[in-house]
Amino acid sequence: MKIICGLFLVSFLTACQSSLVADLVTQSGQALYHDDFSDPSSGWRQTVGENGTLGYADGAYQMLVKSAGYDLWALSGQAYEDVQIEVDATRLTGPLNNRLGLICRFQDIGNFYFFIISSDGYYAIGNKSNGTGSLLGQETMAYSSFIHQGNTNHLRFDCIGNSLTGSVNGQVIAITNDAAISSGDAGLITGTFDEGGVQVSFDNFVVIKP
Repeated sequence: MKIICGLFLVSFLTACQSSLVADLVTQSGQALYHDDFSDPSSGWRQTVGENGTLGYADGAYQMLVKSAGYDLWALSGQAYEDVQIEVDATRLTGPLNNRLGLICRFQDIGNFYFFIISSDGYYAIGNKSNGTGSLLGQETMAYSSFIHQGNTNHLRFDCIGNSLTGSVNGQVIAITNDAAISSGDAGLITGTFDEGGVQVSFDNFVVIKP
């Protein structure tokens, strides 16, 4: 059982947002945005800091969180309303007791939604609202046998209207509702609990119009 306390108190971020023009001209089921991270100049944040690093490596986008109780995230630099976000996430090193996943409707560092799993099999949907992080629809992270422990997982986060749905490896594992945020950027997140040193590789990031 995992309880998230003080989630997202300190983080790196990239918060550039563009207009919603692409959303207006894209058909349902088509990609609004895609990045396989093969091009290191595609615009994702690259940072080396005391608490962790973000950047392109080995044809993917990697996050290394060195400190305990710390989170790093990065954004696509776009703006969306309803979206289906997907990515392949692989823990490379560090504790299985971690958190990694997807962000939707990022307005600023105090307002967004997240869907996270841990490499030892737990998951949660939550938000940060007016600077306070909390889980939605559950009090703690819950266990799912659909999560591949210690290995690659395909994550999907649907943010459609007031409905928030998290899926892993093709299976829906979390559904909740919240109406606080209607649009914003999409991105990636990695964090630690009691032990630092987790490194995660993300690949095949795509934002689809539902």
